[in-house]
Amino acid sequence: MKPRIAIDAMGGDEGVRVMVAGAALARHEHESFRFLFVGDETRIQTALDEHPGLKAASEILHTDEQVLGEDKPSQALRKSKNSSMGLAVNAVKQGEVSAAVSAGNTGALMAMSKLALRTMPGIDRPALSALLPTFEETDVVMLDLGANTECNARNLTQFAVMGAAYSRIIFGFDKPRVKLLNIGTEEQKGTGPLQEAAANLRAAPNLPMDFRGFTEADKLSHGDADVIVSDGFTGNIALKSLEGTARFVTDLLRRSFMSSLRSKIGFLISRPATELLRHHLDPNNHNGAVFLGLNGVVVKSHGSATPKGVANAVNVAARLVEESITERIAEDLQSFEDSLATAVRNGGDPT
Repeated sequence: MKPRIAIDAMGGDEGVRVMVAGAALARHEHESFRFLFVGDETRIQTALDEHPGLKAASEILHTDEQVLGEDKPSQALRKSKNSSMGLAVNAVKQGEVSAAVSAGNTGALMAMSKLALRTMPGIDRPALSALLPTFEETDVVMLDLGANTECNARNLTQFAVMGAAYSRIIFGFDKPRVKLLNIGTEEQKGTGPLQEAAANLRAAPNLPMDFRGFTEADKLSHGDADVIVSDGFTGNIALKSLEGTARFVTDLLRRSFMSSLRSKIGFLISRPATELLRHHLDPNNHNGAVFLGLNGVVVKSHGSATPKGVANAVNVAARLVEESITERIAEDLQSFEDSLATAVRNGGDPT
């Protein structure tokens, strides 16, 4: 199936120009991609004129209404019928496109997506998932990153199933290593929902994942897990802490290198290493957060993403469509429920 992707052209810090340029980069690598740009037709046409190849593979759905960064989800929902974000998500619901990508207001996008697409059968709540850099060659999938501030054990086990399916698609792992984010690695540590979720995942050994217990926040980037599961409150704090630390390190290095003539000379000598660090920490190289658990694919791009970052988000959306993420999650979830039911029959309550 050739992916046709709706682009909310009005979202993000720079809007139309960056969203169109990012789509052009993605299509340069994947000529089968088709696009539906949603937003101000005049501005989109002007941007497309700079990318003839993309223009030939694109259509435009005009609207001059957009969701603003400061809009509350309730305000955004009132705009859902006519805003660029709402129309892009609705195009997924109507089957006109395979996926939607937006760099707009995260809370608004989640609210619209949940209302329009609904959660998959067997999934209680969708989760926001993103890729985080590690010391290893591949990133780690982390969820939930803010969609659900409070979660029970059932939510956490569903997040584990969804995250593992996502990891298998993005990285090709047969059995991704899954861990629950906790305040310690010992089995007795953590809240009741964490303990219960861990017991349930241990009781279902036939899943396409390798559950390895708990991990702590200081090990998120170690690369010893492929999927890290958390409630949205904890996950969002962990994510913001990582982003803040990355900015702190890069700013501290910049100040240090500019502090004296000797430091400036040292910077020139070490520039290849600092460029590698900058590349590894650049959020554009990991761009594309996904709302997992919905009846459709919606990808959130960073509001400050460059064209390269937008292209990465588009590529994530297309990959999930091509690999049938919703069907894969449904199959894995059914396998989990069957395995857990068997464990209960054979040995009682796994908790």
